[in-house]
Amino acid sequence: MKSALFAATAAIGLAIFGQAASAAEPPYLDDRTDAAAVIRSLYNAISRHEYARAWDYFGDTKPAKDFDSFAKGYDGTEAVEVVTGNAGSEGAAGSIYYTIPVAIRAVDKAGNGKVFAGCYTLRQVNAEIQAPPFSPIRIDKGALKPSDKDFGEALPESCGDSPTIPKKDAELEQAKKAFLASYAGECDPEGPGGRQIGDPTIYNISYKPSDDQPDKTARLFEFFCSMAAYNESSIYYFSDAEQSVNQLQFAVPELDIRYENGNTEGKVEHVGIIGFRTVDRLINAGYDENAHTLVSHDKWRGVGDASSTGTYLFRDGKFGLVQFDVDASYDGEVNPETVIDYNTAP
Repeated sequence: MKSALFAATAAIGLAIFGQAASAAEPPYLDDRTDAAAVIRSLYNAISRHEYARAWDYFGDTKPAKDFDSFAKGYDGTEAVEVVTGNAGSEGAAGSIYYTIPVAIRAVDKAGNGKVFAGCYTLRQVNAEIQAPPFSPIRIDKGALKPSDKDFGEALPESCGDSPTIPKKDAELEQAKKAFLASYAGECDPEGPGGRQIGDPTIYNISYKPSDDQPDKTARLFEFFCSMAAYNESSIYYFSDAEQSVNQLQFAVPELDIRYENGNTEGKVEHVGIIGFRTVDRLINAGYDENAHTLVSHDKWRGVGDASSTGTYLFRDGKFGLVQFDVDASYDGEVNPETVIDYNTAP
């Protein structure tokens, strides 16, 4: 076990040459609360060239024959990035053993990086049976090997009985990236319930295309944008199996509304449509998974007696406006009239 761990550590340290003087030193981190924290702390110590601290994260089985050999193994390592997966655990003989997937990217003097991946096993002796000095979680063994994958893709899915790491959701990441690039400075940084900007609600939509092709699944990403006194806006991105993630735009009618005596408090004499425009967000909207509709309800004032409501039906892979209702009277009552109705269209 000792020789295997030393070989893995040597491969990490000795395979990296040079030292980048320009690299910024990371903030100090010494966290031994769980297996992942210990691994992050180990590579934080190595990145800061604090090899005595790094040495101390290992238990009885050390990664080299002595400390000097261990430190020398990292002579050429300037900095190390690390990611960890889900840790599995198992109790045995007064100890808990943790297995955890790890991937690192070690950087040399010229800024070139090499990627390594594998598994670590850590041990925590039962705190109740220990005598001073107390021993926290320590690394028992590890084996990282060079990886030909990019750093972001190199992390093993699992180690031993550790839970499998969910695969990266490329469409979700693409939708988040697109939303934040366009709206990070425009939308509120936090939504209802403390949800952070860029954290969408996701809907999976199964449908049968009209051209007799096999059933397909599309995804709708709903991003909260802003909240005012009585209206909340959302922005939508959409993808299916045949296209990348795209932002949805929605058609809304341009209204010609006329009131008695030209006063909005008076009787509504006419509601007509003089054209259409597109908008990039919906107001007080929600997706109905049974009806396959997005319904937007825009209150013109807080009591909600004057408003407009658009219904967008998902049909053959696209959302289209099928109904638009307008309540133009500021009379204290909810009494909309339908100005667009395409619900009977095939």
